[in-house]
Amino acid sequence: MISGIFGKTKPINYVLLLGLLFLVYWFAIFYYTDTLTEPSDIISPSFVLIILLFSVLALDFVVNRNQITNTNAYTALYFVLLTVVFPSSVVDADAVGCNFFLILASRRLISLRSLKYMKLKILDATLWVMAASIFYNWSILFLFLVFIAIYIYEPKNLKNWLVPLVGIIAFLLIWNAVLILANKEGFFVEHYNMQIGDWKEFVYDWTQSSKLGIFIFLITVTTLAVFLKSGKLGLGRIINLRVISLYLALSFVVVILCLTRGDFPILITFFPAAVFLGKYTEMIKRQNIRDLSLAGVILLSVLIFVLGILIK
Repeated sequence: MISGIFGKTKPINYVLLLGLLFLVYWFAIFYYTDTLTEPSDIISPSFVLIILLFSVLALDFVVNRNQITNTNAYTALYFVLLTVVFPSSVVDADAVGCNFFLILASRRLISLRSLKYMKLKILDATLWVMAASIFYNWSILFLFLVFIAIYIYEPKNLKNWLVPLVGIIAFLLIWNAVLILANKEGFFVEHYNMQIGDWKEFVYDWTQSSKLGIFIFLITVTTLAVFLKSGKLGLGRIINLRVISLYLALSFVVVILCLTRGDFPILITFFPAAVFLGKYTEMIKRQNIRDLSLAGVILLSVLIFVLGILIK
């Protein structure tokens, strides 16, 4: 029954998922923060919520438009369930903004498969990655994904390799002009200092460290299982999955580099993780097994959510 609901892209699917995400977000805001002391304080979180909801629609558009998965809502479902497992992740406004721009960058990189408007797409992806780095400086590492995508899709054209450099320079010049007008010329030196997070302090917080370790292990195993089962997929889909797997690897690197005991941008891993979880689910041939697995994942997510509240 569950696979019948989310196995298709119906409006009711997105109403349910966005409604659940809406509830998780406001619960996290009220439970993990104490910033809403005045009625006017609701404006900023509401804007962040809009970006978060648009992120779900954007990732669903990416996977269905580029046929990374079949036409279903599994990826969106798993993204929302991951926010249930890590509810504090949605409180991090910087992670929400970073995640949104990285999804936009991945959209342009995956669409390189058509070999049309290559330079424009590479430029767009570079600008989106640079925009994401404004929120978390280590996300600038996703520029490697831009160059890897060029190598995968059209490496022989020398101009393609120069486009990211043009994009980086253009972004820095435009952003520097904005900073001069805002009288914040020292932003680049202060923001891009590239310091590594306090791993020791994070490890001592066993609830977060154990949850992150299990999450990385399970997603890694799921990713490997998807590739092992992808022999019958077309070359285009396999290449897209390779790009998403590199996205996943880079997102884990960024999270590890940003580790602190408090917030860390685990949210940026949800998109690629949800893609592989959704892909693995649709590869389960028997519907009753698929229903049981989805029901188990949903119940487990709710259980982790409740335990997180009780342990806190």
